[in-house]
Amino acid sequence: MTKPILSKTLSLAAAAGIGLMAAAQAGETLPNGIVLPEIWPPETIDPASRDPMPVPYLDNPPETIPINTGRQLLVDDFLIEETSLEREFHPARKYEGNPVLKPETPLEHQRGLPVATPKGGGVWWDPEENLFKMWYEAGWLGTMAYATSEDGINWERPATPVHRVTNGLLYSLRPDSTTVFLDHFASDPSERFKLFLRGPGGSVSHGYSMTSPDGINWNPPVPTGDLGDRSTMFYNPFREKWVYSVRSSGRLRVPGGRARYYREHSDFLEGAQWTDDDLVFWAKADRLDPADPEIGDRAQLYNLDAVAYESLMLGFYQIHRGPANSACMEQGMPKITELNLAYSRDGFHWDRPDRETFIASTRQEGDWDRGYVQSVGGVCLIVGDELWFYYTGFRGDPDNTHEDWMLNGMYANGSTGIAKLRRDGFASLNATFSGGTLTTRPVTFDGRRLFVNVDNPHGRLRAEVLDKDGNVIAPFTLANSRAVSTDATLAELDWNGADDLSALKGQPVRFRFHLENGKLYSFWISPDESGASHGYVAAGGPGFTGPTDTIGRKTEK
Repeated sequence: MTKPILSKTLSLAAAAGIGLMAAAQAGETLPNGIVLPEIWPPETIDPASRDPMPVPYLDNPPETIPINTGRQLLVDDFLIEETSLEREFHPARKYEGNPVLKPETPLEHQRGLPVATPKGGGVWWDPEENLFKMWYEAGWLGTMAYATSEDGINWERPATPVHRVTNGLLYSLRPDSTTVFLDHFASDPSERFKLFLRGPGGSVSHGYSMTSPDGINWNPPVPTGDLGDRSTMFYNPFREKWVYSVRSSGRLRVPGGRARYYREHSDFLEGAQWTDDDLVFWAKADRLDPADPEIGDRAQLYNLDAVAYESLMLGFYQIHRGPANSACMEQGMPKITELNLAYSRDGFHWDRPDRETFIASTRQEGDWDRGYVQSVGGVCLIVGDELWFYYTGFRGDPDNTHEDWMLNGMYANGSTGIAKLRRDGFASLNATFSGGTLTTRPVTFDGRRLFVNVDNPHGRLRAEVLDKDGNVIAPFTLANSRAVSTDATLAELDWNGADDLSALKGQPVRFRFHLENGKLYSFWISPDESGASHGYVAAGGPGFTGPTDTIGRKTEK
């Protein structure tokens, strides 16, 4: 789908007023220049409202935006002063070889409901062993399990010290909702992996948080505060905070059904110990999430997972479409949940410019991902020039209509698949043959070279650099710009008469891109000839050695 961009400009008086207000209420300053209010997290979201979440940094962006961290994605207008290009959002495409992990072993058939799917859990690239690693649920509400892969497609189930015969983990704790994060920043090697687990049951109860040196042998669990089922967690490295994504339940139930509360803390285990008063209302489905035309039920927010990707937080809203559990049980069919993308540049407020489903349930009886599509911890991996999104899908079992929900076929036959997307490919700004331009807001950088992710093999992309008053800075003129015509997730833009952009380091400048017949996905300034973005790489991928991109074009296939 294609949507026009609305350019936002502020009068000098309004900008001055915003500056005074920010100075009076200034809190933490983020790497992208956003200044948080002194009181954080904000307690201003109305649980009863069905309006979309406000996004303050889009209404009042920083006067100058530092772009030293990561690829600068064009999913919103944060970086854009004006443009004649059109924005297009792109859905993921499901891998033709799905599912890549399905219930095959006795452990995955326990309790009579075959399941081999993260349902949270996690899929990560571990650079210490050069392996893909998966933590998943074996058997419905059965046992946590562990699998590894060299290519992300073919998975092995190594026997673990926990059981010696199977790949099971944590037999004393049955999983209903889990998240695993590989913590590259852990100062203690024994805490390199973080795990949150919440056991079965629809009533309010606590969960457990724990750490591990290897993701297999886990340190003693720490009980969390009370929370509803299908709660999860993630890490925000821009602010060095662990965030618990808590499902509303009990005293924290809100109008409109399932929703989320927020809990952040610098220490993962200390942060697990909260009371209801420590939780801040966060997010829910809103009036732009329409009732499903086939089902008719009101949309609800089933889960919210997130990860740092390049220069922002990438979020998955798992939207519950229906039917109600009781209706699903009558037919042994999975409930319909699907994944929608969200983006945050401050870690709390989510912009959801595209409400089209990113990864959908097929809704077709017999399909492995008929319903109950869910995200995994880590959200996605970077594999060459693609993003791989591992996800859950359930086929259900129409022959099993057991009256006990924990034994009913609606939760049978869960498997794991992959959906793929071009790297940075969430949204592009598009130009026809007649061409168009995009001018950024004032930005600063410490790097030397301009790189882009562009698809225009039969077009041209050029750029010029302007000062804060809009004057072109020689020699970075349009006439000197060497045109790029390619389809590449990493391509350099440069100018005749200039070795690099070093002369502009630290100065507020604007980039004006001139695009003909193509799609522009992102741009960034790198200190390296490799084009390394030094942004965050989500759950990693082959070639990456840590949480950020330090190798650039070496990751390309």
